[in-house]
Amino acid sequence: MAYARIRRRRAEALTNYKKRIALLKGNIPRLVARKTNRNIILQIIDYKVEGDKVIASVNSKELKTIGWSPRSNIPTAYLSGMLLAKKAKSLSISKLVLDMGLARPSKFNVLFAAAKGCLDSGINVISNIEFDENRLSGKHIANYAKGIGKEATQFSRYYKENFDPKQIDLLFEQAKGRIRSG
Repeated sequence: MAYARIRRRRAEALTNYKKRIALLKGNIPRLVARKTNRNIILQIIDYKVEGDKVIASVNSKELKTIGWSPRSNIPTAYLSGMLLAKKAKSLSISKLVLDMGLARPSKFNVLFAAAKGCLDSGINVISNIEFDENRLSGKHIANYAKGIGKEATQFSRYYKENFDPKQIDLLFEQAKGRIRSG
């Protein structure tokens, strides 16, 4: 039996090469979505033989300019997806395939919310995306915040920034309107 060398990025659990090849065969730019502990990072990447080329990117920190307090949650991912779709339209990109990397696809995944934001903004994202509108707007966060009160530490960063998590669904609609209008 011959020894098969494992590729370095696979050994470091950074790349699933079977999944990558399948995404690249379609010759469609990829919507690369990554979730960190504090941010959502979205990129549109096109494959080139010399190496992948980033066409457009959005970090959830950019949402501060429209009055949204970014966290690594579902409403932030959705708004980030809308912002990326706006950039993609200006570059005349109309079709993307979702690349979640090594993240496991599960119901109500934050990365699916980002893809849904692109989809709702008019970019055709190839993926099976089903999402509850109440979770996209953050009503589940608002209901939880109303139940625990202001003393709880879960929302202390929101309160430091004068961002009321009890009204996150209303603030979400305002931010969504600002992205669409401007």
